[in-house]
Amino acid sequence: MIDLEALPHLPGCYLFKNEEGTVIYVGKAKDLKKRVSSYFQKRDHDPKTASLVQVVRSLDFIVTNTEVEAFLLENTLIKKHWPRYNIVLKDSKRYACIHLTDEKFPRIRITRKKVDNGSFFGPFVSAKERDYIFEVVRKTFQLRTCKQMPKRACLRYHIAACSGPCIGAISTEDYADKVKKAASVLKGNSKELIESMEKEMRELASRQQFEQAMALRDEIAALEYLQEKQNMERQKKNNEDILNYIVRDDTVYLMLFKVYKGTLEDKQDYVFPFGENFLEEFLVQYYSENEPPEELILPEPLEESLTDFLSHLKGVKVKVTVPKQGEKKELLDLALKNVEIGFFGDRKKLEVLQSKLSLPKLPNVIECFDISHLSGTSTVGSMVQFRGGRPDKHNYRRFKIESVEGIDDFASIAEVVRRRYSRLLEDKHDLPDLIIIDGGKGQLSSAFQELRNLKIRVPLISIAKREEEIYVPGIKSPLPIKKDEKASLFVQEIRDEAHRFAISYNRLLRQKSLIPKIPDT
Repeated sequence: MIDLEALPHLPGCYLFKNEEGTVIYVGKAKDLKKRVSSYFQKRDHDPKTASLVQVVRSLDFIVTNTEVEAFLLENTLIKKHWPRYNIVLKDSKRYACIHLTDEKFPRIRITRKKVDNGSFFGPFVSAKERDYIFEVVRKTFQLRTCKQMPKRACLRYHIAACSGPCIGAISTEDYADKVKKAASVLKGNSKELIESMEKEMRELASRQQFEQAMALRDEIAALEYLQEKQNMERQKKNNEDILNYIVRDDTVYLMLFKVYKGTLEDKQDYVFPFGENFLEEFLVQYYSENEPPEELILPEPLEESLTDFLSHLKGVKVKVTVPKQGEKKELLDLALKNVEIGFFGDRKKLEVLQSKLSLPKLPNVIECFDISHLSGTSTVGSMVQFRGGRPDKHNYRRFKIESVEGIDDFASIAEVVRRRYSRLLEDKHDLPDLIIIDGGKGQLSSAFQELRNLKIRVPLISIAKREEEIYVPGIKSPLPIKKDEKASLFVQEIRDEAHRFAISYNRLLRQKSLIPKIPDT
């Protein structure tokens, strides 16, 4: 279920997912809460949007600092996921770059593909501002634009828009100096040029040449746009991981940004118990299974031995940076902002659920069970775990039903509950704070009996489909919680995830059963 209350009034990107958890649409927003809410509050959608809303089952979002960053991140996410509802609506290659070619007398051009040699600057979200920048740089430094240099001067040379390398009007060295200055401006180092243009604009205004002054004003704005930090798509050669966290109530809430050659490609979040060396333990475990980046950006320094360990895994030196200011510090702060909004928006759901169910403590760890079968065949059970209000997929479990023949959801639920918690007791692992059963009073009763047999006292509820009624053991009537209340929506979200996980396992078993066995020879 979609929890609109958890969305912030901030710019960013949102990812709609279907029942299987596949990203089906990526969108950007100046205000995430207002934009996403509009999908579910409006009733006059066009057919395509109406179809999208019908199949959306969950969403993820990434907060950015500005709307410009949201544009750029949206472009990256579309290229990464190729969502079916974006392909027709959006051209994911629409953001063009400015290209300085690699020739004796380089030319300046606009391109959408980075396939040739030379230097690329961008991409630019706004075509209007890109064209302003292109024209300002081209005119200011009189760079050629012709694909092949003509044998005689063209009109551009005669109107002082080109320095005329085709007729030898400028030396190779002087032209290279112009290209160097143009590249500096395109990188955002345009302070001196802007100051000169502002002086010229004031002189034009003093002579009441307002039209020319306004045109110059627009060109200055375009150059200033170059200086805006576009954190989501920076021109870098190295891969970076950016990691930040918050420790609260003996729990670590951690966010990891994966940045590939300057482009944010993914975010991953983790919740785990606080320990004295939690960061070291996390890095060792994570990078033992995932390749370390060339640079790791962290809020605190690491022991030299750990840096050496990461470098050993990578095969080359891994740089660890603890920025105090600048672009990397802003990225580190952005990761922290996503921790605060993402995790502690979820905490509100936990607090509401605790209140509605009168639980003795915050249900930080919730486990939910579901049964899936096809006409009594390939019966399986699933268990999903939510930690800190979010799916903890590392702790998902699936069960192939062993003791039940045919259709018997009550006995199947009893088996998976018994197997799960007898194993936890045997291994002396912590029990969850709340257990949810997908089903009505019958499934609830079966699960409750197994917990009693194991002498486990953990709060237990079930949620019945259709009316989404929530039951607790010992009470015949459902709890007075409406299905559109925040607590119920959260329980539905967890139940839907358990249902999805069970169905995926059931399909896997059925596919395997269709593969003919090769007889022994």
